[in-house]
Amino acid sequence: MGYKVAVVGATGNVGREMLAILAERRFPADEVVALASRRSLGTEVSYGEKTLKVKALEHYDFSDIDICLMSAGGAVSKEWSPKIAAAGAVVIDNSSTWRMDPDVPLVVPEVNADAVAGFRKKGIIANPNCSTAQLVVVLKPLHDKARIKRVVVSTYQSVSGAGKDGMDELDRQTKALYSLGEVETKKFPKRIAFNVIPQIDVFMDDGSTKEEWKMVVETKKILDPKIKLNATCVRVPVFIGHSEAVNIEFETPITTDEAHEVLRRAPGVLVVDRREPGGYATPHEAAGEDATYVSRVREDPTVENGLVLWCVADNLRKGAALNAIQIAEALINRKLIEAKKKAA
Repeated sequence: MGYKVAVVGATGNVGREMLAILAERRFPADEVVALASRRSLGTEVSYGEKTLKVKALEHYDFSDIDICLMSAGGAVSKEWSPKIAAAGAVVIDNSSTWRMDPDVPLVVPEVNADAVAGFRKKGIIANPNCSTAQLVVVLKPLHDKARIKRVVVSTYQSVSGAGKDGMDELDRQTKALYSLGEVETKKFPKRIAFNVIPQIDVFMDDGSTKEEWKMVVETKKILDPKIKLNATCVRVPVFIGHSEAVNIEFETPITTDEAHEVLRRAPGVLVVDRREPGGYATPHEAAGEDATYVSRVREDPTVENGLVLWCVADNLRKGAALNAIQIAEALINRKLIEAKKKAA
């Protein structure tokens, strides 16, 4: 017996990735429906070897949908997620709209899969921010080993985190610079080609950006509210893959060898750490992969019980689409949902 799955925002970067991963992982779906706004009606998207025609979200009847993967932005989610949940589907939302709602679980399956059971309160499960997802996958096994007190993280986030418009802007600006043409800035506040921008999302009253705030509050909700965290989030001219330099302070001692050991055993983590030129992972290697790669693990002599590491992941996959589908798999594996339409 399979499930009926809807993908809302199917024409976007993450929506297309969701469709690809559903097929790759052979998700137990009897039917997958691609949905987007009216302007995308009839657009064709790929689902494995099949081609789906996009239907309009505004006119769709969700009464027979079991799972809805929502990746259409915050405003759409705020309006539609409660309606879809009221129709009896479990909504797994990729926007920031529901993440800090106390009645909505915020889930990274490698870290807090048991939290999916909380979906019953509102029928919604939230996907974390892309930079948070890969961070907590790495922090979780280390926290279990030596209890984390404080984290300082600097991110190097690809333009795909800003959607197709972000990728198009990097492509367009790069071509313009090579051809000595005019460089237009539309999506980002400054030129992104051959540059880095220390601003992602809007500024808040304390001088941090909303992206940095998200990393703090989401890590606390997913992993441990006692962890102190400070983030600096930077947009870099990379198409796919977020990187993070992470400085961690622990309650008890932990050596580099011990960190390597627990990380190698951790689900969703792949350690690539040779102390030689090229003996580390970069966003290029992470693109298209499911794992969060960890490299450059070393002890930090400036604090007691400190480690420094580097991690990279495909932000469209682990940071968004893959994590959402892993949440759906966790619901099924725990027998928390049943397909509405019984097999004949």
